Amino acid sequence: MNSPGANEEKERRVPLGLEASIEKIVPHEWTIAVYDPRLPPVFSTPAMIGMMEVAAANSLLSELPPGAISLGTRIEVDHLKAVHEGATVRATARLVAYQGRFLVFEVEAWSGDLLLGRGKVFRAIVQNKKFQKPANEE
Repeated sequence: MNSPGANEEKERRVPLGLEASIEKIVPHEWTIAVYDPRLPPVFSTPAMIGMMEVAAANSLLSELPPGAISLGTRIEVDHLKAVHEGATVRATARLVAYQGRFLVFEVEAWSGDLLLGRGKVFRAIVQNKKFQKPANEE
């Protein structure tokens, strides 16, 4: 027997296939040389993952209930190729599945025809107020 609200939860699911992308020119601050100046100024894995996360979050914007946000919960990403500071990078995300309450996105990062990275990003939809400090705690 389904619990009350179970069907409502299924109805609120955002549709599979949602997509978004983000394109940026790699600034020096996004290179691994910022973390360790002995290393070359190439696009860092954390910056690539950040772009993938933003693409996934952006794909959900039109589908979020009032007061809700999406949060990253898990990443499974391979960083395959390097590009230098100044390169144009495009990250894409497509919603492909649900695992319980988590949304699963296939993500990729490209610079021109060069595949820089690919993998999966997992997100959850939550009410933003859960992450805001009450005014009296400031």
